[in-house]
Amino acid sequence: MTHDLSKLADFFPEGDLKWKPIGLSSDRSKARVAPFLSNRAIMDRLDQVMGPENWRNEYREGPAGGVLCGLSVRVQRDGAPAEWITKWDGAENTEIQPVKGGLSAAMRRAAVHWGIGRYIYDLPTIWAAVDKDGRLVERPRLPAEFLPGPVHKLEGERTREAA
Repeated sequence: MTHDLSKLADFFPEGDLKWKPIGLSSDRSKARVAPFLSNRAIMDRLDQVMGPENWRNEYREGPAGGVLCGLSVRVQRDGAPAEWITKWDGAENTEIQPVKGGLSAAMRRAAVHWGIGRYIYDLPTIWAAVDKDGRLVERPRLPAEFLPGPVHKLEGERTREAA
């Protein structure tokens, strides 16, 4: 049972990213947007790379009413018996759907410790058109160098290949 953990860090298809407006332009016609991965996309990546039986998550109460998520993967090194390795991160409960939002955010943050979606932090600022209520008019686009496909290299990072 060996797994290529580096595949956890592969780019995601553009459709797996969700977008959240985080600030409006002075004329309120555009919003600065923040991309994030759905937990479903994260779980699919873990299933694909590790197999569903070789990863798990657990939750604990965090400070100030937040939540901590431990994301564990089962790894085997140098012929030794497989062991569970856990990486933790946390988040506050959110205003909308506080419990679910906190659990989801904590899992997304824990996944980054395994490299899942970490490249999202390297994206440039992205602006998108919004309607009068601040809702996105169309789906923002990722720069080509952040899409799966031929080999891409981010400054200071290893070369990544599409799965």
